[in-house]
Amino acid sequence: MNASILFGPDWENDSVEVLWRDSGRAFCKLRRNDAKGEKHAFIPITADAERPTLESINRLTHEHGLKNYLEGAWALRPLELVRERGQTMLVVDYSGGEPLDRLVREPMEIGKFLRLSVALAGAVAQLHGRGLIHKDIKPANVLVDPSSGRVCLTGFGIASRLPRERQAPEPPEFIAGTLAYMAPEQTGRVNRSIDSRSDLYSLGVTFYEMLTGSLPFSASDPIEWVHCHIARQPTAPSERLWKRAK
Repeated sequence: MNASILFGPDWENDSVEVLWRDSGRAFCKLRRNDAKGEKHAFIPITADAERPTLESINRLTHEHGLKNYLEGAWALRPLELVRERGQTMLVVDYSGGEPLDRLVREPMEIGKFLRLSVALAGAVAQLHGRGLIHKDIKPANVLVDPSSGRVCLTGFGIASRLPRERQAPEPPEFIAGTLAYMAPEQTGRVNRSIDSRSDLYSLGVTFYEMLTGSLPFSASDPIEWVHCHIARQPTAPSERLWKRAK
């Protein structure tokens, strides 16, 4: 894809390959016709092709600010935040892999699930060992390299260095994170602080989706998502798989 299509005429000598998109940003491989060569970067985007929001740019800036707390063994580590020709880009140290959400559309074979889940749990443990809470763990923020079995985390735009914090009871559509994977305390509707256990809840939702090919809950609007995580019990994975096989 020619870069000028996405970013305007100043980019006509560049080419961009969009590898994937999620939550207001695109992960791109940029090939330059100069000595700078090739690099990989997250670039904020909007669905209506207007200018990216300040929030999406701030999330990239926040992720870049955490680079000294992240290690390449378990995280997609930021390298630099670049402002170039009116476009903000978070350049990262990418060496391969694809988002886990591409692999969870069907129930995962149990051996593969065990290998990936152990590696993913290890990455989360390393994250918490550095004093960070991710607050948005989901398959789209997990990279898997099938050839090596390496798993790493990304999407640190709302990660926190605080060991404990409170979420104000804002309207659900304005709460940072992804409601389908969100721990109840992150919604601000329960009398409990956000801490590392909140990530474990999201990790459990991710494991459920890996095993069954579907989320534990379904909802049609943000309020219903909040209700699901606070008041409902998910169908057991074995029952979900049995119904799927019928």
